[in-house]
Order: sequence, then C-alpha cells, then structure tokens
Amino acid sequence: MFKLKENGTNVSTEIIAGLTTFFAMAYIIVVNPTLLSQSGMEWGAVFLATIISAIIGTLIMGLVANVPYAQAPGMGLNAFFVYTVCLLYGFTWQQALSMVFICGILNILITVTKIRKFIIKAIPHSIQNAIGGGIGIYVAYIGLLNIKMINFEAGVPGLSVINNKNLVLFLIGLILVVVLLICKVRGAILISIIATTIIGIPMGITTMTDSVSFIDSCKALPSTFGIIFTKEGLPSLLEVGPQMPLLLITIFSFSISDTFDTIGTFIGTGRRSGIFTEEDEKQMDSSSGFKSKMDKALFADAVATSIGAIVGTSNTTTYVESAAGIGAGGRTGLTSVVVSICFALSAFLSTFVSAIPAAATAPALVAVGVMMLASFKEINWSDISEAIPAFFAGIFMALCYSISYGIAAGFIFYCLIKVCKKEIRDIHPVLWVCTALFILNFVLQAFIN
Repeated sequence: MFKLKENGTNVSTEIIAGLTTFFAMAYIIVVNPTLLSQSGMEWGAVFLATIISAIIGTLIMGLVANVPYAQAPGMGLNAFFVYTVCLLYGFTWQQALSMVFICGILNILITVTKIRKFIIKAIPHSIQNAIGGGIGIYVAYIGLLNIKMINFEAGVPGLSVINNKNLVLFLIGLILVVVLLICKVRGAILISIIATTIIGIPMGITTMTDSVSFIDSCKALPSTFGIIFTKEGLPSLLEVGPQMPLLLITIFSFSISDTFDTIGTFIGTGRRSGIFTEEDEKQMDSSSGFKSKMDKALFADAVATSIGAIVGTSNTTTYVESAAGIGAGGRTGLTSVVVSICFALSAFLSTFVSAIPAAATAPALVAVGVMMLASFKEINWSDISEAIPAFFAGIFMALCYSISYGIAAGFIFYCLIKVCKKEIRDIHPVLWVCTALFILNFVLQAFIN
C-alpha cells in the first residue's frame, strides 16, 4: 500500500521516523490548549480538538498522499488567532474559528483549481533551494529558542549563560545526537530524544504535569465541536457591520500564511529527500485529477484546516517538525500513520507525553536543521542578483520566525532585481500575483495595527 521498496525504505525505518516526528511536535498537545484557552475556550475541549485534528489531518496526509508529513494546529497561527484576532480585533473565539473554517475552504478551492500547483512551479529554482536551506535554519532556530539557548534579555539576541539544568541537558542531548549521527547509528535522532528524556529524570527536568483527564475533555468538547455552525459562528460574521473589512483582511492573512507555510515546508523538505521527484512534477502538469503526491499532499493540508475548525481549533497545517522524521529516514505515508497512532494514544497518556522536555527534542531539531543546509550549495552566491533573493528567502524566515514572511521577502527582491536588470519576462505571472498579494498583506496589516 505504501510502496516501501519503491521509496527505498522499510517498516522499521518508517516506525522510527513516525515516533521521531511525533516526539518533535508532541509539545503542541499541551501548548495549543494553553494558548487558545486565553481566548475563552475550554482547555479540555481544545486539548481533545488538537489531538483529533492532528489524527485526521495526518491520516489523510499518509493514506491519501502517501507522504511522511504530520499535521496539527500551527504555532504562530494559533497565537495570531488569540492575541490579534480575539484580543486585539475584538472578535469572539467562535467567530475566529469560523474565519479559520472559511480559510480552509478557500485553500481547498485554490488547491482543486491547481492554483497552489502553479505557485510551486512558478518559484525560481534558486529560491526553492534557498527555501530548503532556510527551513533548515528555521528548524534549528526553533530548537534553540524552545530551550532558550538564545535569549533576548538585553533587547538583542544573545547566547544564554549555561547555568541551569535545562541547558546542560540540552548540551548532553546535542552531543549525543551528533555522536550517534556521525557513527551512523540507526534511529539516532529517536534514540537521542529517548535517552535525553531519561537522563532528565534524575535532573528533575523530566516530570509529569497535571492534565485534564480524557473523560473531562470529552465532556468539554461539545463547547467547541461544530460551534461554527451555530448562530455564534458563521452566521454572526454577517453581523459584524463596520468590522467587515477587518474580517476579510483577517481571513486573507490566515489563508496566505497557511498556504505559503505549507508550500515552503514541502519544497524545503521534499525535494532533496526525494519525496517529491521530477516524475511527480510531471504528473502535476496533468490537466485533470490529483495524480501526483504533491497534489494530494496539498489537498490533505487544505482539508485539515476546515476539519480542525469544525472540531474546535485554529489552523491545522503541515508541521515543519516533520523534517525530524524525514531526517530519520521517513519516506512514505506509513510514517504519518504512526504519528496519528501516537496522537491517538496521547489522548489517554497526556501526562506522560507532556513529560518529554524541550531539552530532549531541541537537539534533534538542531541536528535535522544542519542536514537540510545542503540545499544552499546549489545557489550561486557569487552572483549578487541571485544571492539577494536567496538570502531573504533563506535567512529571513528564521529571523522573522515565519516561513511565509521569508518566502515573501524572497519574492519581492527577486521581482525588484529582475525589473532593474530589465528581465521582466523572466518573472512568471503567478509570481507577480503572489508578490502583489504579499505586499498587500503587509500594507493592510500596517493599517489595521
């Protein structure tokens, strides 16, 4: 079913990859309900909604597209949901969920009409390679920030003083994963996560936290499940009156961030690893149906957003932490199925899952980030006209903590340089449209904020 031999993998490798991806992103199970509950949603309901959306979205990705990507409510998008849409703009969380649902429908439409495919094919190869390397920096940066190895206490980024047990455990884990990778130990990344978690027990870092029970979460779920179809949800959006322009801008922001985060993740992790091949690109040119893995993966991602909104959570998206499982050898949808099973079990074992410290997963993310930097070698850095867009596309996403902002900066400078060189014909029409939409998004955000 998963064509393991054709993809150069086997069952045990896929299982290890699935476990690696899950442990790298398991933090979302506790973090997402903690964030969204600040908007007035019940913690237990969001806890279960997070798990359900992750299970369904990841299963669709694995069984329909047969690719090793996991989905869950996206970090950054959930913060935008709470702090901007609800607390700053004043929309209710029911209305915010309704906007997420509409965003998912829009993404389904642009996927079915092949617009997302055209966007991917319009991206110049230099920027595609920059996105690949940039995803590596971004993943490593996430790891360093999660463990607070980098701090902003002085107003500028700086290296933290290694005077606490968390950073010591992180360094132990980092040394361990490097040694295992250099020695080519099978399952090196997963082994390092488990070993570092165990080492953290006597250090007092690996501890179980209190969590809402599964039964209590089930009782709370009706407070969010299907709420968008009640009068407080979608119908209420028609009654916002003067806030209608703000409503449309918010949906646009949700959609553009979700779309390009996913495109960036697929390009950054799928090309070099061979998950999306040249043959797959040829199938994408087909005028009818979803024949390629990329088409199916984009569709799975779009559907997951709407499903998540129905259940009761912010945008469900493809996780960049999937790179950890891909780095561990995951190449097919079996990896995703394993991740889904782990999410299902976590509904009953939340206290154990939440015990995995950031110090155990951060070294894995740093190691995977290093592996992905190889894409940078395909860029002609000696040509300033190629280097500038590549720099912004590759480096900016980590500095801005946003894949879509990095892509936006790369597009803008690519178009600017082509105009200056009088090579406007080299700019794909789709790229012009995307660049204009990014600029529009920045301008609108400047006005409403």
